Amino acid sequence: MFDKAKKMWELQGKAKKLQRELRDMRFTGEELGGKVKVTLSGEQKVLAIEIDDSLINVEEKEGLIKFLGQAFTSAAKKSQQAAANRTKEIVGGLGIPGL
Repeated sequence: MFDKAKKMWELQGKAKKLQRELRDMRFTGEELGGKVKVTLSGEQKVLAIEIDDSLINVEEKEGLIKFLGQAFTSAAKKSQQAAANRTKEIVGGLGIPGL
């Protein structure tokens, strides 16, 4: 019983460390050869959106919205994959069945 409690305590500490690491990570999704960029934190918060001046045109608005969405999705996938990999590293080392 004590051993399980100790492992859960360790897991809680490692989860907090992971949260801090994710906060400091940056992921950028790009579309149109880098003309549209979205940068997210590891917590998947939007940190920056960059749009090349050549794309700012009323007639191009719908396309721009589409590419912004794709760039955001690209950055979010990178962030999610990094979080999943890091979580596996942390939890795998604890030897808790089912986690």
